[in-house]
Amino acid sequence: MGKTKLLVVEDDAGLQKQLRWNFDEYEVVVAGDRETALAQLRRHLPPVVTLDLGLPPDPDGASEGLATLQQILALAPDTKVIILSGNQQRANALKAVSLGAYDFQQKPFCPVTLALVLKRACKLHEMQQENRRMLQIEAESPLAGIVTRDTGMLRLCRGVEKVASSSATVMLLGESGSGKELVARGLHRLSARHERRFVAINCAAIPADLLESELFGHEKGAFTGAGQQTLGKVELANGGTFFLDEIGDMPLSLQAKLLRFLQERVIERIGGRSEIPIDVRVVCATHQDLATMVSDGRFREDLMYRLRQIVLEIPPLRKRVGDPALLAHHFRNRFCQAEGRPLMAFADAALAAIEEYQWPGNVRELENCIKRAVIMSDGPQIGVDDLGLPVSPIHEAAINLREVRDAAEYKVMVMALARSDGNIVRAASMLGVSRPTLYDLMHHHGVKAQVP
Repeated sequence: MGKTKLLVVEDDAGLQKQLRWNFDEYEVVVAGDRETALAQLRRHLPPVVTLDLGLPPDPDGASEGLATLQQILALAPDTKVIILSGNQQRANALKAVSLGAYDFQQKPFCPVTLALVLKRACKLHEMQQENRRMLQIEAESPLAGIVTRDTGMLRLCRGVEKVASSSATVMLLGESGSGKELVARGLHRLSARHERRFVAINCAAIPADLLESELFGHEKGAFTGAGQQTLGKVELANGGTFFLDEIGDMPLSLQAKLLRFLQERVIERIGGRSEIPIDVRVVCATHQDLATMVSDGRFREDLMYRLRQIVLEIPPLRKRVGDPALLAHHFRNRFCQAEGRPLMAFADAALAAIEEYQWPGNVRELENCIKRAVIMSDGPQIGVDDLGLPVSPIHEAAINLREVRDAAEYKVMVMALARSDGNIVRAASMLGVSRPTLYDLMHHHGVKAQVP
């Protein structure tokens, strides 16, 4: 990663040299007048600018410097401008701050103090840019709350958009922690029922003998302890969306009653005698293979088909290209704010570990991991040890375009040669290239032609 760029707008050559020398950890770009400063700003897009107010053609006043400040902020509103001014320009420096300058330092400046101000300005700019990117990603995502760039997840989101307006029962398939309830809530928000209630129940979290009452409610005196009439979750969701999570854990005895409700759209409270019509959109989810459960006699086949009118599969985090690091930054931002901690950076090794780990607990595991890291980290950076991930060799994925292209090129070329049994003409035809091109590729990758 290259040095952070710093634009120094100063007409004094001596001060230009001094600033270059004091801040050699930055890539310092200089300008001696307004026109050059704006040109350098457009070219380099520096996060921070130091600006002398006394610029030609008004070196003894502040008009040119203030005009330059306003144009810089008009072109790049997030740029942090630090005014360097003499004692006699204090009033103008304060005016510059009122116009949007980040800070001002008096000449002759203290290198240590100015270095600290520069560092804070760079960090603030970085935070604002990252938040802007995250907001853009969330805005681009068709489902609020889902942060992704993975094509599979985006395809799922488009599917949710298509299904949301229908009345079809939807089954969400995905591993634990992959975001099934988040997708279910997205279905509800995009539907015509969005102003009514979204009610969720986890079939695996409620004892079997209590689940029927939770689902359908009970009348007063229906059983020991039933001191009053209680409405079930299905009835509470009337007019809205009812989400059955972990449907595979529902007892067989209750599956028949759920099937009747799905067919007739009426319920009877435990201990009741009257049928109550219910109008809800049903969404269910499971991480289990229902077809296998049907074969084993643990799940009703007719219920499975009733629930599977539309099936949406949520990919596990390990298959979502780029999302582990993207979500890590998202959760880092959230938990730093929630815990009142300054925004931390990830060490390169930490990001490599996040990308390498397989995340069996998916997004929920990653969220908990980053929360723990934010709380436990002692310094301004989240390192590998802060993540608490199982120790394993870290193989950082190649992000160099040429390396990735070469690897893909080699793989598909070898596959073509294997499928054609070494026949160059057939392999070239498969690849859609000429024989000389294939020979060039083989030579580039050190692959020799088979000798008959």
